[in-house]
Amino acid sequence: MDQKTKAAAFGALHHDGQILILPNAWDAASAAVMEDAGAKAVATSSAAVAWAHGYPDGDILPLPCLLETVEAVARVVKVPVTADIEGGYTDDLNRLAETVRAVIGVGAVGINLEDGARAPELHARKIEAARKAADVEGVDLFINARIDVYLKGLAEGHAAYVETIARAERYRDAGASGIFVPGPSDADLIGRLADEIHLPLNMMLVAGLPGAEQLQALGVRRLSSGGGAFWAAYSRLAEGVAGYLADGKADHFAPGAGVLGNLNKRFGA
Repeated sequence: MDQKTKAAAFGALHHDGQILILPNAWDAASAAVMEDAGAKAVATSSAAVAWAHGYPDGDILPLPCLLETVEAVARVVKVPVTADIEGGYTDDLNRLAETVRAVIGVGAVGINLEDGARAPELHARKIEAARKAADVEGVDLFINARIDVYLKGLAEGHAAYVETIARAERYRDAGASGIFVPGPSDADLIGRLADEIHLPLNMMLVAGLPGAEQLQALGVRRLSSGGGAFWAAYSRLAEGVAGYLADGKADHFAPGAGVLGNLNKRFGA
C-alpha cells in the first residue's frame, strides 16, 4: 500500500462507524508488537518518544529524533502511521511547514498538533500551514487538532466546554481533519462534545474513561492510549530488573519469554 492509499485508508477509519482504537508506540519494536496484536493503525506518543530518548515531553525532543522514530515505525509496519508532533516544535509557520513535509517524507499519513497554552488564533494558522504543506506533498494528511483546555486546566466547568467547542470550530475551519480532547472521562460531557464537534472526536485513555463500546455509542470515533503502553512496558521492566538485581534469578524475566516470538524473523532476518 503506497502512502497516498494509506492516507485514504487512515482517514476512512474515522468514518466507518466503528471507533478506531489506536495504540501509541515509541519505537519500531513497540509499533511492530502493536500491529501484530491487530492494530489497524499505529500512532506515536510524543511523551513516550521523548522519554525513550531521555527527554521530557513538551516540544523539547530534537526533531531528528522524532523523524528517525517515525521512519523506523513506518518501515516495520504495514498499517498507517500517525505521528504526534506536539506543538510542531515551533511557532514559526515556515519552519512548521518544513517539519510537516519532513514527517510525511519519513512515512506518516497523520499528525497530532496540539495547541497547549498558545492562543487559538495562532494554532489555527499552524493548522492552515500544516494543511498547505501536506497538499504540496500530495498527501491527504489527517491533521488531528488537539485542544488542551481540559488537559491543561485552561478553563473550568461550563467555560471549558464553551472554549473547547469554539476552538474545535476554529480548527475545523482552518483545515483540521479531527479533534482531540484529552482529559475528560465523564460520559455525559464526552457525549455533549461529540454532539457539538462536527469532526471525528478523539479521546485519550484516562482513569474512569468509559470503554470503547460506550465511547462509540457516545459518538467518539478514535481512542488513543497515550503514554499508557509505555508506562505498562517500563513499569514491568522496572519490576523485573529490581528482582533480578536482588537475586540474579531468571524468574523475573520469564513471563516475557516466548510471548514476542522470533523477533529476528519479524524484522526481516
